[in-house]
Parts: sequence; structure tokens; C-alpha cells
Amino acid sequence: MKSRLVLAFGLLAVGLADVPTAWPQDVKAFDVHELIAMDRIGDPQVSPAGDRVVYVLSSLDREANRRRSDLWMVRSDGTGLRQLTTHEASDFNPRWSADGAVVWFLSTRSGSSQVWRLRVDGGEPEQVTDLPLSVGNLITSPDGSRLAFSLEVFPDCSTIECTKARLDEREERQESGQLYEGIFVRHWDTWKDGRRSHVFVMRAGGGEPRDVMQGLDADCPSKPFGGSEEFTFTPDGRSIVFTARLAGREEPWSTDFDLYVVPVDGSAAPGLITLDNRAWDTGPVFSPDGSTLAYLAMARPGYEADRFRVVLKPWPDGEARVLTEDWDRSPGSLSWSPDGQTILATAGNLGNVSLFAIDVEDGDARVLVEEGHVRSPAFAGERIVFGRDHLRSPVELYSAKRDGSDSRAITRVNYERLARLKLGQPEHFTFQGWNDEIVYAWLVKPIDFDPGRKYPIAFLIHGGPQGSFGNDFHYRWNPQSYAAAGYAAIMIDFHGSTGYGQEFSDAIRYDWGGKPLEDLQKGLAAALEKYEWLDGERVCALGASYGGYMVNWIAGNWPDGFRCLVNHDGVFDQRMMYFATEELWFPEWEQGGTYWANPEGFEKQNPARFVANWRTPMLVIHGAQDFRVPLEQGLGAFTVLQRQGIASQFLYFPDENHWVLSPANSVLWHETVLAWLDRWLKQPPPPPTQ
Repeated sequence: MKSRLVLAFGLLAVGLADVPTAWPQDVKAFDVHELIAMDRIGDPQVSPAGDRVVYVLSSLDREANRRRSDLWMVRSDGTGLRQLTTHEASDFNPRWSADGAVVWFLSTRSGSSQVWRLRVDGGEPEQVTDLPLSVGNLITSPDGSRLAFSLEVFPDCSTIECTKARLDEREERQESGQLYEGIFVRHWDTWKDGRRSHVFVMRAGGGEPRDVMQGLDADCPSKPFGGSEEFTFTPDGRSIVFTARLAGREEPWSTDFDLYVVPVDGSAAPGLITLDNRAWDTGPVFSPDGSTLAYLAMARPGYEADRFRVVLKPWPDGEARVLTEDWDRSPGSLSWSPDGQTILATAGNLGNVSLFAIDVEDGDARVLVEEGHVRSPAFAGERIVFGRDHLRSPVELYSAKRDGSDSRAITRVNYERLARLKLGQPEHFTFQGWNDEIVYAWLVKPIDFDPGRKYPIAFLIHGGPQGSFGNDFHYRWNPQSYAAAGYAAIMIDFHGSTGYGQEFSDAIRYDWGGKPLEDLQKGLAAALEKYEWLDGERVCALGASYGGYMVNWIAGNWPDGFRCLVNHDGVFDQRMMYFATEELWFPEWEQGGTYWANPEGFEKQNPARFVANWRTPMLVIHGAQDFRVPLEQGLGAFTVLQRQGIASQFLYFPDENHWVLSPANSVLWHETVLAWLDRWLKQPPPPPTQ
């Protein structure tokens, strides 16, 4: 049956009433210091009875230049808020016991990440594990008798102590050389040392953890971004279902992640569940009665941005069926209703990440919460609890009826802070882009907006390229930072963006500099026509990753479009990008094979080919630990700028990866970027170059 999108009226502005829209005279402008100081809610977990939610709240430790986290609990109706843990270390990853009396969690208070437990009716936290390795990604079995978690181990080690001994031996060696025999020598921001992330199981009452992936040269959770959603206990608690990629030497160009099942006692080797699918399978979740396994599956091997389908498999031996083949959205999380008739899913949707309810019988999907970015939904008795943020607020927790009505905030973590800050007003608009197809965009007005004035523009270009600058509260590319500095922020979800159907996302393949550039050009023109207060003579384009690629592409192919450019960790030379990056499936899919098999595919829209046309001032930013888009890509762009005498700066972070994560470095990043915009957009235009 064809999927339908049914809007639950009244939820369009859920949460917006909790954000101030009028401010007293003494309010201050939003800036990077306020951005990094926001408290952040994460990992909400609903109790077995559905009456309480435990969650992680992280706060800024300015002196230590890091964030630390505590556990908090609130009732599902928003009452009874209280802090569960307080320690200078970090407490995180909470999981309920089966009876709801205990919260298991991870903490660094012993010097490394270990398992702890806390009775929610009072008492002090108790340490459960004291392992020589740090513990990650904790889950509990349905009956509460076992714990599962991940450890970084050498696959051929039969004990945890073996891994620790090897690490100690390496520390004692005088030589530093590392000999590799495979291509995947580094990943994201880490040089590989032979260790893998493996799932271990132990009894909740104590005992020796067992590696249920013993000997497998594979990771679970997957790196660099996988988490506890990639493994789960079977309903009887006797086995673990986990996601892993056993690709051998093909790992850098394979997306063949599969589901495996293995007994927790190690009595049998892992068994492959998803043999017939060579693409990505992940996110296993069992129905409440244990009769059905739901998981996410892509259909096309080698493509990390393919659409995830929801697959249902009768457990343990039934034939799997695709539930959502007719639904043109890609879900990112799954949660069952208590009666097993409905699955909650979040998915990108027209510039938002919406909450959907999927009928288990026929796959029909209906929208429960459309606007904002919905996170971690779960049933809580007769209601649904979820996190939600948007362009004017960080994540808060909400509760709504199962049909999406009667939504209410159950936390207001940053309400007082937001009440003291003036924020820009966001607007959603559309225009005719490439091939006259509808393209969506967001605009955030300057905080001092006066329709009688003209305002300069920060033109933000998202990365991915299969990504979106949507209706969420970003901590690295937050448009409010530009609105507070006197700029209008414009964000175009060009062809290739997610949340508009798979065909729209696929359109960027082989055409990085084509359709997206046309969309950006038409989108800027549409905004200038729609909003007369925008100053089209004072515009700066900014982007990171693919957005940085587009900035480099603009420099050579739209050189008169902007007064300045900002390129963060952007692709400069497609040829060397292929030979130096780590996840080869990405360029091979996007550009049509290996470089030697299809050099034309890489060179056709290679920014390095058009550097003779460069003349726009550019700020280049790069982190030394970025192995996705290696440092030399940024250095190459800066070399061109300097050699040609084009006004330029290079901001280098020796300790950052593809993102800027340190609070102090985030401040420097924002101050440098805004100073660059001020230099070129708040001053009279420079004289033409000779």
C-alpha cells in the first residue's frame, strides 16, 4: 500500500512556545560563548514502567576546556526533576534494570570508563567493573541478568589481559614505527593499531566478561560513529544480535555490514542473519513479545547514503520482509510500541527530522511531529517521549499522546539562558531549482532585524554531500552565530540533500559541481527577490567538507558571486583526495569507480583544474587529524591563493579532526570566521584588482 503522510495538526510548532519571542532591554546577543555554554541533553531512556526518564546532561567545564556529564531523571509528565549523579568526572550511557529500581551507567570517576550502578530511590553509585580497558556502549538484557558492552581489543587475544599486556609492551618500546600490511591504516582521526571494538557479555552480578566476537577482525559498534544501537540481546537473553562488517582487505571500499547472532556463553560461533544483502544492515530491535526482529537495511552496496528500509524478520527462523519499500524516507532509529503494532522512526523530511509512526501490518507512515529535529523517541505508557531541537533551541525532552497530540515540554534545561538571549527568526522558503524542481531553504534573520535596512549575507553550504542544513540547533554551524553578528544566514538544501526522497539525494552522483551549483545560484537569487532587505552585493559563502569542496568549486566557477569565501576541511583536488582518504567506497560511488578506471569522473569537476579563475578572498581552515579530507587539501587551496596574491588566511588546528570539538578551539574558529566576514562584508567594497 502506498505510504501516506498525515500531519498531526497542532504539533507544527511544538516547543516553539517555550522559546521567548520578545526580550527586555537588557538582553545580550547570542554568540559563540553562549553557544558552547548551552547544557546538552542526550541519551534519554524511558523506564520499564514508562513513568520516568533518565538522561545525560553535559555542561561546559571552561577551566578544563572540555564538557562533563551527569545523569538526571524526570517523570514522563515533567514533574519530579532531580539530579542523580554529581561528580567532577563524567557519568553517561544510562540503562534501566528490568524492574526499574536500578540505573546502570558508565563513568570515568575511577580513572577509566567502567560500569557503575545506582538505586534510583537513593544511595551512592557502586562500581561494577574494574577492567584494565575502558568500557563503552552499555546495554542490559531483557531480564536484567546480563550486561553487554564494548571493549577495544586485539582480535587474536583470548583475554582482556592479553590486550592490556600488548599495549603496555608498546608503551615500553623505544621504537615508534608501525608496520602495516593492509590499506586501512587510519580512519577518521585515528591511526589503526590492530585493535577492534568487540561486544562483551557478563553477568550483572559480576564475573569475567566474555568476548562474543572472539577472533573476528571486525568492529561492533562500527567506527567512527556506531553506538549501542548496533547490538541487542535476543528476547530470552541467551544470545546477542550485532552488526559487523567482515570485509577483509575490501573493508575500505565495502558497505556490507551484516547482522549476526551469537550465544552469550560462547557455545557457538556467530551466525550470519543477512546473507542475501550485500549492502548495509544495522539497528536490530526486537518486538516486545520477542516474535519479530526489526532492523534497517540499504539495498545498494557501496553507497553509504542509500535509503534505509525497515525490515521485519519473524524470530528466529522466519523469512524477512521489507516493510517500507514504498516509503521514500530513510529512518534513522526504530522503537516498538508496547502492543507491537507500531514502530516509531525518525527520518529527514523537508528540512526537518520528523517523527513518524509506521504501521507494522502494511508499512503506512504518518507524521506525528513534523518540525524540528526529533531524537530518541520511545513509548512511555500511553504517551511518547522524545528529544527535539530546532533553530531557536537546543534539545529538550517532550511528551505527547500516541497520535502526536497534547505535546508538552518535560524539561526546560536552557529556558532561562534562552530568555536572556536574542535570537534570529527563522523562515522556510522554496524556489525552482535545477530542472525547475522544488528546492527547500532556510533563512535566519539578523537579531536586530529592521525591514528598512539592508543586511549582508552568510551563505552556508552543508557537507555530506548527502546532508542537510535543517531545522536543528547545531554546535558547529549554527546560523544564530551569524544572525547575532548582524548577518542574514541562508541555507539551501540543494540536489543531493537528504529528506526529500532518494531520487533527490541520488541526483548529486557524478555531478558534484553541476546541479548543486545551479541550485545555490538560483536559491540566492530567489532569496534576494523574496527578501528586499538582503544586500546581494555583500555575500560570503561558507562551507565544510563537501561544503568546502563547493567553496573551492565556486572560486573557479562562480568567481564573481561573492565578496569572500570560507573553506573548512574542503576537498580541493579530487585526484589526491581519492589516494589519501580512508573510506574509499565514498569517492568510488560518487565519482564512478577507482581513479585509474575512471579518471575523467574525478577530473571533470575537480576544483584544482580551475584555479586560474580564482580571485575571491578566502579563509581556509583545516585540522591535522582530519583523515577523511586530509590536511594537504587545505594546504593546496591556500598555496593557490597565496601564490596568486589573493587575500587569504589559513587557520590550522593541530589537534582537531574533520570537526572542531574543543571548546576553546570553537571560540577561536567562530571569532576568526566572523572577523573574516566583517572584514569583507562590513567595509566598503575593495577596489578592483589589476
